[in-house]
Amino acid sequence: MDIIPMLLKEMEQEAQTTRKMLERIPNDKLDWQPHVKSMTIRRLATHIAELPSWVSMTILTDHLDFAASPYIPSPVSNSADLLALLEKSLAEARTELEKTNEEELLKDWTLRNGDQVYSVSPKIDIIRMAYCQTVHHRAQLGVFLRLLDVPIPGSYGPSADDAEF
Repeated sequence: MDIIPMLLKEMEQEAQTTRKMLERIPNDKLDWQPHVKSMTIRRLATHIAELPSWVSMTILTDHLDFAASPYIPSPVSNSADLLALLEKSLAEARTELEKTNEEELLKDWTLRNGDQVYSVSPKIDIIRMAYCQTVHHRAQLGVFLRLLDVPIPGSYGPSADDAEF
C-alpha cells in the first residue's frame, strides 16, 4: 500500500474520534483549567482542532521557525467554532496530501526557534508526529472532561461511559 493513502485513512479515523471529543465540550467551560500549569480547555481544544494544519504546512514548507512565526491560536467561542476549525484544518490537510508525492514526504523539514534547532526530520515523520500530538492532546482533553463529569466517547473501542460497555 502507498504511504499517502495510509496517511489519509489514519487522518480520517482519528478525525472521527476528535470530532466526538470536541462536540462534548461544554461552552460554559472553555476557560476552565484543572491546574494553573494546565492549558484552558479553549487553548487545548483549539490546538487539537488546528493540528491537522501541520500536515499542509509540512508539505508546503521546509521549516517552521517559532521566532519568525509565533503561534497565535484561532479565536473560538464555542464547540461549533472548534468543529468548524477542525474541518477547515482537515480539508486543507487532505487537499495537500492528495496533491503531494512520496518523494516530497521524504525531504527534510526543520523545526526551530531562531538559532535553536529542535529537530530535522523527513516530512513524513513530522506528519506522523502531528497525528501523535492529536492523540496525546485529545487524551488530555479527555481527562479535563472527566474532571468536569462530562461523558467521554470511546476512541478505539467503547469507553466506560458508553452504554454497551
